[in-house]
Amino acid sequence: MTNISTPWKKSRTYGDIHGGRRRRKFSDNIFARAHSIAKPNPSDDLPILIEENPSRDFFFPITGSEAIDAIKSLPNEEWEGITHVWMRRLKKTDHIDKVQPLAYFTCGSGVRLITLFPWPKTMKLSYGSTRPANKLIKEAEGYGAEILKEGNQWVSKWSLEALKKFYIQGILFHEVGHHVDYYYRHFTRANSKQVEEFAEQYAIARTATATHVYNNLKGAGEEK
Repeated sequence: MTNISTPWKKSRTYGDIHGGRRRRKFSDNIFARAHSIAKPNPSDDLPILIEENPSRDFFFPITGSEAIDAIKSLPNEEWEGITHVWMRRLKKTDHIDKVQPLAYFTCGSGVRLITLFPWPKTMKLSYGSTRPANKLIKEAEGYGAEILKEGNQWVSKWSLEALKKFYIQGILFHEVGHHVDYYYRHFTRANSKQVEEFAEQYAIARTATATHVYNNLKGAGEEK
């Protein structure tokens, strides 16, 4: 594991990719631009939002400002120290090749970054020809998604309501869990199972907060 004081570099050692919601593969080249994120100034209001426009085939279920508000709804001691939230553009080829994560937490040189990726406008996520693990199916169905087989491909099919709930709790709060894990529990990357289990349990423990955030978003949408 790279020490958090190590400067950002254009290599796998520029910082610690501590954990994240993943799909089938985890490609190193998706981190190529993260080295350019600078340590915030003492006067900056944190977390700093970096918001990119998704390509035409994707969208963010919540906005960047909504993601920041969701993080700040958590206890201060659990999110303070997170320096950036990056709503990052995704290439369609990476989605098709299943090389992108759903999100990840990165730390190094005074930067503690949560990166969130957009979702396909089809509202579906493919898992390939192999039936997903029961744990994954249970989680997706718990948020209201449907797991089905289309041709020879297993997919999850989401409503916008289900997707927003999953994005807030199952993705965003999961990454906050990695931040809490790293700075309070200090699991190493070698303990990948413990790292992911802690983040999952953290997100579950914040169910009430996630529900509150979602209800606020829903109420704001109905008022428009």
